[in-house]
Amino acid sequence: MAGTKPGHDDGERPVRATPIVFAAAVSAAQACAQPLPADFVYLRDLDPTILQDIRYAGSNNFVGRPLKGYGAAECVVRRGVAERLQRAQRELAAQNLSLKMFDCYRPARAVADMWAWAHDGRETAADRRFNPAFAKQDLFRLGYIARYSGHSTGAALDLSLVDLAVDHSQNFDAQKSYADCTAAVDARAPEGSVDMGTGYDCTDLKANTAATAITPEQRRWRQKLVAVMQRQGFVNYFREWWHFSLPGGDHVAYDFPIEPRAR
Repeated sequence: MAGTKPGHDDGERPVRATPIVFAAAVSAAQACAQPLPADFVYLRDLDPTILQDIRYAGSNNFVGRPLKGYGAAECVVRRGVAERLQRAQRELAAQNLSLKMFDCYRPARAVADMWAWAHDGRETAADRRFNPAFAKQDLFRLGYIARYSGHSTGAALDLSLVDLAVDHSQNFDAQKSYADCTAAVDARAPEGSVDMGTGYDCTDLKANTAATAITPEQRRWRQKLVAVMQRQGFVNYFREWWHFSLPGGDHVAYDFPIEPRAR
């Protein structure tokens, strides 16, 4: 999320919305043929060892469907961000660990999609799985979702850690009923990552990075993630253990769609 729900905006500096910086008005076919804007890259092209589970490109998210602008499950970021992630991954590889990306660049249209979802007046099972403690219309007031997201600048990230020595082959089953995101790791939806005490995108005080209602081991995992990201210049958003941003930059919100990489 982003200060906002995965799409939120996390107490970050306000993002300057601009008219679509890149091809928002073109057809899907034309968009596929377009290169990324200058300075943006597919993370997979720089480091294919970093695992990816881009949640807003599928149904395993608080909206329960792909968000607008997510035409491919690919992590797109600014080149400088990708290079820092690559260095963090090298550090973790020596410990048989890996980063796992849940969200990277987020088109502005996806943020607007989240805004519309929060105001549609409906509460669903998917909503409650991610928002067990709050009604979704309160998420903006409480600072979990914002009208503009730092993710749209290409310099904010949602991620976790994976222990490569552990079997993480269990996949999310959209037909299965899971416990909410604050439940024990075996009861909530599988994420293929270490146990951070809550699931990703969990709107709950337990998801605060420094929350006390977690085990010592869960706290150590959170501290390890924060430490490795801080060494590369990233700043954690205190409400969400998974959300990091890189200070500086132009803070322009982009809206180009995420399309499949050229093979």
